[in-house]
Amino acid sequence: MLDENDHRALGQRLDLFHLQEEAAGMVFWHPRGLLLFRLLEEHIRQRMQREGYLEVRTPQLYAQPLWEKSGHWENFRENMYLVEDGGRALALKPVSCPGHIELVKRMSLSYRDLPLRMSEFGLVHRSEPGGALHGLFRLRQFTQDDGHIFCAPEQVVEEVVGFARSLREFYAGLGFHDVQVAFSGRPASRAGSDAVWDQAESWLAEAARQAGLECKDQPGQGAFYGPKLEFVLKDRLGREWQCGTIQLDLVLPERFDLRYQDSQGLRVRPVMLHRALLGSLERFIGVLLEHHQGALPAWLAPEQVVVAPVGDAAQDYARDVAFSLRRAGCRVRVDARPESLSRKVLDSHQGGVPWLVVVGAREVQAKGLRLRQRDGAQRDVSWDAGLAELVSACVPGAPA
Repeated sequence: MLDENDHRALGQRLDLFHLQEEAAGMVFWHPRGLLLFRLLEEHIRQRMQREGYLEVRTPQLYAQPLWEKSGHWENFRENMYLVEDGGRALALKPVSCPGHIELVKRMSLSYRDLPLRMSEFGLVHRSEPGGALHGLFRLRQFTQDDGHIFCAPEQVVEEVVGFARSLREFYAGLGFHDVQVAFSGRPASRAGSDAVWDQAESWLAEAARQAGLECKDQPGQGAFYGPKLEFVLKDRLGREWQCGTIQLDLVLPERFDLRYQDSQGLRVRPVMLHRALLGSLERFIGVLLEHHQGALPAWLAPEQVVVAPVGDAAQDYARDVAFSLRRAGCRVRVDARPESLSRKVLDSHQGGVPWLVVVGAREVQAKGLRLRQRDGAQRDVSWDAGLAELVSACVPGAPA
């Protein structure tokens, strides 16, 4: 039997998602769960837009020659789903990198276009053994908040520093304040010469130093194409979760013969940075649910406010409250069931709803509201003060 704060149990209780054997390692998102997924996705998308990323969409299925060129056929094939098409081998993508490179190859880049930042919420597939699957934590189909930066060599350190410095604030906004960093160096099985790896590791180490990061050393844990910084979050139980990453790649630009025109008119090779804030959105939602025990921050809760009318006379008033909150950007529902107030309070709490608004004959007469928070604290406020407080708590960017 699952612990009540296991993300799989929370997914059932909050009506977010389910998993079943007929689609092992893949998620059935319920309406509330998909809303949570989209809220997290949009939070990242807005950040990417502010930082100058161009969002793209690339195919799911590529032929063998592309994977051979990228090195995945040699280094990652056992984790890929293969498909045959008239005797030709294809594979579902486990990463979005080759697709982004193919887009860049069709651009006539000059040094004035760099750094070029590209992002995608890439649906990927990886062939995981059945025994390794574990809820949202280990899936065969998941969504990466994938991003790549194509830059000149002299821009590398600045780009890595900018990414690293902004992450702590981002994670704190999601409730994670303990962030560790690891430096993962060259693995035994890798692409590229020792000279290429020396340069890549040198740049990445210098960026970590300038960003003020204290890195745990992880020899041999880099990607086959380059070293990486990994950002590890600690949850309420002290468990560590590797989420964000930035990887420095001098190998794939060479394999795909990527070039841009520099200030002297020469065709030279860019550096490629692979970066992600969360890694897998599905996995992060599992971490988030367990870290908050299902009580998500108000701005991220699929349902932010439930308005509970007490008695027939308060029904219209409750609908007016909900209409005003909805118009201000809150996600709100009226619980008009003929149930007791205690049942509505319990169901609201079980559903992880941050705010319950109780309205009865007294509130209608006084044109007020009774606000009840998830922790049980409650108080009576005026209509205007109550709506202002709820909107401020639930709508990002609303005036406090």
